[in-house]
Amino acid sequence: MAKQKYVYNHKTLNYERFEEPTRKRVGRVLLYILSTAVFAVVILFLFFTFFDSPKEKMQAREIEYLKLQYEILDDRLNEMNLLLEDMEQRDDNIYRVIFEADPIPSSIRKAGIGGVDRYEDLYGYKNSDLVVRAARKLDIVASQLYVQSKSYDEVFALAKSKAQMLACIPAIIPLKESEIRQISSYFGYRSDPIYKVAKLHTGMDFASAIGTEVFATGDGVIEKLEHNHWGYGNMITLNHGYGYKTRYAHLSGFAVHEGQKVKRGQVIGYVGSTGKSTGSHLHYEVMKNDELTDPIHFFYNDLTPEEYETILKQAELPSLTMD
Repeated sequence: MAKQKYVYNHKTLNYERFEEPTRKRVGRVLLYILSTAVFAVVILFLFFTFFDSPKEKMQAREIEYLKLQYEILDDRLNEMNLLLEDMEQRDDNIYRVIFEADPIPSSIRKAGIGGVDRYEDLYGYKNSDLVVRAARKLDIVASQLYVQSKSYDEVFALAKSKAQMLACIPAIIPLKESEIRQISSYFGYRSDPIYKVAKLHTGMDFASAIGTEVFATGDGVIEKLEHNHWGYGNMITLNHGYGYKTRYAHLSGFAVHEGQKVKRGQVIGYVGSTGKSTGSHLHYEVMKNDELTDPIHFFYNDLTPEEYETILKQAELPSLTMD
């Protein structure tokens, strides 16, 4: 029960019960409510300023987790970039060198990503720099991978062409080694067996029995068959493409016809002694871009390095040609 309040009335000279006006009572109640509300707001402000709510704590943990994942992603992108650089180095300095292709210019490999506002939507946030950096690296790697993929497509096409070219280049001895009596003469200036003067011997002479099988030294097309009673006698000209041709002279017979496609190791003719010849043998020539070259450099499929070294030394010795 509220305590009753009395005041002294100077007019009546008596103590009378005090009655507070209703407006003041209402005002005091409103003031109390307002002060309480202000106090509550201040308390809540201080609480949320210095203390996180459970939801905010959960969001903060998620943000930290995402930051960690972005950092991991950034590290992985750096690793991918190093791997890509290694692929580019091998591509330019090994693969494209092997297939005689020019390296891809750095200006193409490192071409920038178009669009100044490409990452505009990613800015304006607390961790925008982290997100933009990862996005930019990912775009750069994707661009370089595209260039590298196109390069590998080109290298693959070159490899297919190179495989065909390697099959066409003369690369074996035109007779079975067991059928060769001796290499009677090499490429270079030798004494002519008939005219007895030094002349350029434009091929190699393989002494062998008449009728010994003669093989195509690389894939190609029979360009010409010639029947002569002098000079090279019966001769085959084989066009290998890629600027290479081979000639097989003094044959006793042919096993092919003009325009026929042949494979390396296929029998195309037989050893003889037709034309200007002093004994049964095969005169073998190699031409590159219509220039005669030493056939000894095209036997790498049949000779070991030691055998090749030996035959080079033998080629330096004086000898008498058989044609």
